[in-house]
Amino acid sequence: MAKIPNTVFSLRHFLVLSLALNVSFILRMFYDGEVGHNNSSLNRAKANNNVHKSRVVMSSTSSLKNSTCKDLTGSKNRIINLDHGDPTVYERFWRQTGDKSTIIIPGWQSMSYFSDVSNICWFLEAEFAKEVVRLHRVVGNAVTEGRHIVVGTGSSQLFLAALYALSPNHASQPINVVCASPYYSSYPSMTDYLKSGLYKWAGDADSYEKDGPYIELVTSPNNPDGHVRKSKVNRSQGLLVHDLAYYWPQYTPISSPSDHDLTLFTVSKSTGHAGMRIGWALVKDKEVAKKMTKFIELNTIGVSKDSQLRAAKILSAVSDSCEQENSKENESFFKFSHKVMANRWKQLREVVHHSELFSLSQFSPAFCNFFNRVLEPQPAFVWLKCEGNVEDCESFLRAHNIITRSGKHFGVSPKYVRISLLDTDENFTQFLDRLSTIQSL
Repeated sequence: MAKIPNTVFSLRHFLVLSLALNVSFILRMFYDGEVGHNNSSLNRAKANNNVHKSRVVMSSTSSLKNSTCKDLTGSKNRIINLDHGDPTVYERFWRQTGDKSTIIIPGWQSMSYFSDVSNICWFLEAEFAKEVVRLHRVVGNAVTEGRHIVVGTGSSQLFLAALYALSPNHASQPINVVCASPYYSSYPSMTDYLKSGLYKWAGDADSYEKDGPYIELVTSPNNPDGHVRKSKVNRSQGLLVHDLAYYWPQYTPISSPSDHDLTLFTVSKSTGHAGMRIGWALVKDKEVAKKMTKFIELNTIGVSKDSQLRAAKILSAVSDSCEQENSKENESFFKFSHKVMANRWKQLREVVHHSELFSLSQFSPAFCNFFNRVLEPQPAFVWLKCEGNVEDCESFLRAHNIITRSGKHFGVSPKYVRISLLDTDENFTQFLDRLSTIQSL
């Protein structure tokens, strides 16, 4: 066998090595270019995604900025707005639920006006109705058997629908609408806003003495003072509307299922989802349910299906959390919210106890069937009274940059104010600190 010269072997290897290096260099340049392009695209995508996320977060928290406070030159000058019952207190619970409370609605869904034309409330989504019945069964706060469910854009629309449905068709005078004071501050203005010929506001039920038919509003637990209410007038021609927006375990002991002719509930105060704008009525009389449905049809041609579907998901998550209470991973919504409200009332009472300027409502404990123990009410609002020479409690607190709602709007003395306990932890803490520093006039 002939011997291969070393020079030939070396030259061949040199050519192969050179070719490999050149190919490697070309591939490297191509790869770097691709990676650079991809990274650039990825960075732009991340930036766009961050902008999108930022917009979502800003949108979801803008209500907090609007409803709670404005920071001026320092904490002492910070305006704490507790006039509205904006239920952001429950946001912490819903942030941790993840997919359990999340719903995706395809673009083709909810396109029709109609949900079920065979139903009296033809725009009522079946899934929402099912979850309403389920939640009342789980909590035990309302009878749903033999009731028609009418869905509305919040309980405010349902309130007006109820007045429309209960008013006589051909009466010579509008029917009187009354409520015992202190009553919800929006009842008078909502009743008279359109100057309807069907009904009109007639004031305090305690002093109502006129003959003939009337509508009495019974809010229990009451907004603003948190006390359990029953009807006051009790005459044969009276028609009752029970507003039970706060008859939930975090606010008051559930003593028995409510069993009335017409009852109003709302998602905003039960779960905290005020922005969803969904409420429902449990109506015994078929004709009343028909008239309420007709009012909503004329007013808004139904109620958002998307909101109903989201509300159904939220109510389902609440019921699931109650039924899975024994799981180590789960705490029921009502257990969480009850703890929050109990803690806030405890802290508030401690602050007021050390002040001679203010006083609070007192409540009697009662047995709660939901929690299976004796509990004291802990309302969503504080009904605070300024003692001594303070005649206008709202103005007095406003001078300390605390915005409240005067008792005069609720049909009573301006020595009282209503203060929301449903705001964020930050603003509640600020409120307690501010209140504790007010020692004298």
